[in-house]
Amino acid sequence: AGKHVCVEYPMTVSYKAAVELWDIAKEKGVILHEEHIELLTEDYKVLRERFREKSCGALKPGFGFPAFSGIARLTWLVELFGELSVTAASMEENSGNYSKMTTSDVDRGTGPGLPRAKNINFQFESCTLTQIPPAPRGAVGLFMQDLIHFSAKLMGQVSPEELQREKIRILHCLELAEKIQQLCQN
Repeated sequence: AGKHVCVEYPMTVSYKAAVELWDIAKEKGVILHEEHIELLTEDYKVLRERFREKSCGALKPGFGFPAFSGIARLTWLVELFGELSVTAASMEENSGNYSKMTTSDVDRGTGPGLPRAKNINFQFESCTLTQIPPAPRGAVGLFMQDLIHFSAKLMGQVSPEELQREKIRILHCLELAEKIQQLCQN
């Protein structure tokens, strides 16, 4: 319809559908914005600054996929470490609505009574980070921060390079999610 669009994360459940949406937005000359407030949380911002300020070296050889705490965390990992690849994944389900996903050396379990904590385990050559550093509460709510970012795009205040980096990240994360799903189904 020629309108700018703000969609909730994840934009689609498939890489192919996301590419089609980006193509339509480009053809129509409109903004396609994926709301992903995970990247606006104070926890993530502190973690991002920690990695910008201190180089911990490369990931330990043979460590595998650095951390996995749900598909939504893929974006955190890609934002922190760049493009990733997945070599192994499995899904285990049993009674009681409990499921456990494993990607290489890292597990993520979900089910009744399990906390929704953000657990990390980044192992580098020179250090290990197992807790997100404490962060103060943000002055502006997450959804308002996202609305401000969407508005900046509409007003042309976001560079084409930044828009392209965001598109590449979103599509890469969807590809990773599809790869994980395929590996879990095999």
